[in-house]
Amino acid sequence: MNKKIRSIGSTGLLSLALLAMVIIATGTGAMQVSPGQVVAILLKQVGISLPVTYDESMEGVLWSIRLPRVVLAVLVGAGLALAGAALQGLFRNPLADPSLIGVSSGASLTTVMMIVLQSAIPFLQFNGVLGFYALNIATFIGAALAVLFVFRISAYGRTTQMTTMLLAGIAVNALCNAITSMMTYLSSNEQLRSIAFWTMGSLGGASWQTVLAVLPFILIPAVMLPRMGQALNVFALGEREAMHSGVKVGRLKTQLVIYSTMAVAAGVAVAGIISFIGLVVPHIVRQFTGADHRLLIPCSAITGAILLTGADLLCRTVVAPAELPVGIVTAIIGAPFFIWLIIKEKRTTAI
Repeated sequence: MNKKIRSIGSTGLLSLALLAMVIIATGTGAMQVSPGQVVAILLKQVGISLPVTYDESMEGVLWSIRLPRVVLAVLVGAGLALAGAALQGLFRNPLADPSLIGVSSGASLTTVMMIVLQSAIPFLQFNGVLGFYALNIATFIGAALAVLFVFRISAYGRTTQMTTMLLAGIAVNALCNAITSMMTYLSSNEQLRSIAFWTMGSLGGASWQTVLAVLPFILIPAVMLPRMGQALNVFALGEREAMHSGVKVGRLKTQLVIYSTMAVAAGVAVAGIISFIGLVVPHIVRQFTGADHRLLIPCSAITGAILLTGADLLCRTVVAPAELPVGIVTAIIGAPFFIWLIIKEKRTTAI
């Protein structure tokens, strides 16, 4: 009972914090909009009118420019963080993140190939919503192929050897990064500029089309991964113990990798490389929730959404009217915090 109350309390508080962050981020920018006006404009879309005055231009800016960007930050941040929490549970290693099994490098390789080859190959030139979905699907295929390759190498009979999977992931990462570098070398100046900005991460191209394109790829893992929390708790005791407890270990591993790949590949396709969210956020959340994956995974998703929305707010306001790449900000925030966590855990272990 206490665990249930704790779970509801933690997710409820984090959800309120996320709602506050969304309202602040939506109202902050070159045209300042108060929280009350933001709430009134948003509620108007569902037919609720509040006695708050605002200009029509505010409504246009919020609905067409700010809100799609904030919603995209929420989706991408949640997807990266819940994938990180799930993979750390799968590998039973707090240093695991999506890049370890080739997800990020496979997705990066496909996206860079699409940028470089799009002008030369006519059937790769898609427009509108089809273009967004085509890039998402291509990125997912690239990430899935990289992960499938790693999975096949590490498979032994009906089991998967985690150490072999990590080593195979390092090799696939090196191969994908080498081909990505070669494609970058062959690119034109304009393509090189696109690749450089994409690799630094940005949510600047957000629109409702982008949100719709990425939504199913993150919504499905967001629903399915928390449902595997109990199985991951048993899996943490060891593969053999999990099998004796009735957990279908092979199916659990496959589903975890597929859903994590979906979430990360979708985020990489629309926002580029955004580091440290998948690695650091589960560590932050674990300090408050403990290691119970039934609570850790959903709380990581909400915290990842808060962190990336806040980081994107900094990106577009600190050096306004210019804009910083969000991948740089998450690394600047995440790396020192991660170092602090390592030092803190080392002192705790020493005591």
